[in-house]
Amino acid sequence: MAAGRALAALLAALLAASAQLLPREASFTISLHKVDNTTVTIKLRPGVSPSCRIRIKNVIRSDLKIKSGENVTFTFTCSTPEKYFIMEIQKNIDCVSGPCPFGDVHLYPLGLPRLNRTYIWDVKASTKAGLELKFSTPWLRQIEPGETCPDSISYNINSCIDKATVNIGTFCRNGSVSRVKLLGGVIMSLHLPWHSLLTTSGFNIANRASIKRLCIIESTLKGESSITLMSPNYPLGFPEDELMTWQFVIPSNMRASVFFHNYSLSNCERKEERVEYYIPGSPSNPEVFKLSDSQPANIAGSFNMSLQGCDQDAQNPGILRLLFQVVVQLPQVDENVTHLVDLSKEKNMTVTIHLEGWPSQIPLVTEPVCLICKDPRTCDRALTLVSGAVYRISFLCKDLSRLRITAEKGIGCMDIRWCQRKVYSLSVPKAITRLPIQLHKFIWKLLATDLINVEITSPTLKLQQHIPEQKCNTSYSYSIVSATPETELNVGVFCPGGSIEKIQMRNNITISLKTFGKRFINESIPQDLKMSFVPHIKDECTFTVSPNPKAKVYLQTPNWHYGLPPYISISWFIIVPSQQTARLGFSKDRMGIACETGRAYINIKEETLGAEETVRREDELLPQPRNMHHNFWVNISNCKPVDKTQLTLQFWVTFADKQIARDL
Repeated sequence: MAAGRALAALLAALLAASAQLLPREASFTISLHKVDNTTVTIKLRPGVSPSCRIRIKNVIRSDLKIKSGENVTFTFTCSTPEKYFIMEIQKNIDCVSGPCPFGDVHLYPLGLPRLNRTYIWDVKASTKAGLELKFSTPWLRQIEPGETCPDSISYNINSCIDKATVNIGTFCRNGSVSRVKLLGGVIMSLHLPWHSLLTTSGFNIANRASIKRLCIIESTLKGESSITLMSPNYPLGFPEDELMTWQFVIPSNMRASVFFHNYSLSNCERKEERVEYYIPGSPSNPEVFKLSDSQPANIAGSFNMSLQGCDQDAQNPGILRLLFQVVVQLPQVDENVTHLVDLSKEKNMTVTIHLEGWPSQIPLVTEPVCLICKDPRTCDRALTLVSGAVYRISFLCKDLSRLRITAEKGIGCMDIRWCQRKVYSLSVPKAITRLPIQLHKFIWKLLATDLINVEITSPTLKLQQHIPEQKCNTSYSYSIVSATPETELNVGVFCPGGSIEKIQMRNNITISLKTFGKRFINESIPQDLKMSFVPHIKDECTFTVSPNPKAKVYLQTPNWHYGLPPYISISWFIIVPSQQTARLGFSKDRMGIACETGRAYINIKEETLGAEETVRREDELLPQPRNMHHNFWVNISNCKPVDKTQLTLQFWVTFADKQIARDL
């Protein structure tokens, strides 16, 4: 019996010792004064299993609400309550029936458990007075819905007028928004993660006279920077017939530019939705713009921008919303240097100056801005100039090598009697080559009726077809496409310095000159590409080739990557010098297709009296290399191939003196 009592005593001692080693549950006491008008709510996070509970004395519960005047002590039944619980601390402030507690806003009460928490200040105020939220540095940065802050600390501001609530926006720390002025009441929220050590709210509340608009948002920008801002309720609609203002505080030696990136308009019954700018020193304040206009740029110093809504159609209101960017930069050294672009004698031509990669690539917000200006205050990332006018443009850009020029010119012929003898020069106008901007692409669109065709010639430089066996290494090339409403034929890519003197094509033609570097200006001086309209030709495309006698020339069918379209016929006319013999060969021994309908043919014939024609079908071997003593034709005609087969052919031509050819 004595042994049993001793064993029991030993077990009790061990249990007591182990109990001392186990971690004690942390105890929290929240005491709220009656006059605080504050409520603290602790509840389970949505979607989390209730593996952890709240213990008050001997009562276990999953949530807790502490009201003003209450003093509650509690613990959690787990060591990591931040995984299971969130906390809301709401303070109601009545500025209608009594004086407002203006000044710094404190995080109260102290000694809260470390949970993800939201502080909410619900301030009731009359619309006859205004409230001002002033933020301490480093101020705030507005973010789009769904975006998160790097430190998980965010502010949300809601305006309350009567029973209507408007979401002014969500903000992170470290930005330019230094104060927000509101009409009437405000619900201000501060979201903190459980691990945050923040001990101050970062703002104070001040009383102001009525601002006579929904809100005023002040942004202070001290140096080169870029900010993005949104209209209240974005991406939902700005309140009907409301007015708000953004105030931008900018040093007078800096320049600001405004860009609208995303906006939509509501359906107005009365008034018109608009943006108004107040720019100190402007002779026409306020300056009024539509949302679809290019917005002001190169503004010196501070300015205000206001958004005005309208009375909306009750049946189909639509929504007014706006997301925009303000870029602040130092003045450029050459911002006062203007460049003359004289397009007064040009017709049917547009010239667009833009950032490299435009329009598919939108520059990052952090990238230095490059602007093109047609007057000191009308600037944008892309500027389009039209023929028939003279422009004086300037650039707000530190690095002009980021800019490119894309131009387009239309030439048409509806009656061959008026066009047949006219020769058009397809060269880049000097008004473009004189600019300090690299030409990216110049496009000629040649339009004619069905019975009128296009002939392009390069009598001096001649053209070389760009193919793997003879790649172009010049600073520019021409891409040629023939198109009808039903089909498109990629004739090929060509560069100067080859053997093709002339190309005749049916249908409407697009010729795109594309540059590859800064050498273009020097190499392009002798551009000799010419174009004329000619009567109807029988083939889809005809090449006239006059090779260099010392070179091996490769030629291939158009639409190389997709094969010749069905029933298309292409011809090459090869000029053979009188003292030489040409040798013709094909790069493969068969056409490589099977026909579903019709036949595919290759026809070879010298242009001399009594010459025999060589003909091969798609199911026959192609001719072996052969000598040609006179000018000759090569014609390739397609059938309708069966699925997954396409007609692509390449051939070559070399030359030798006739005596040497006979010896061979």
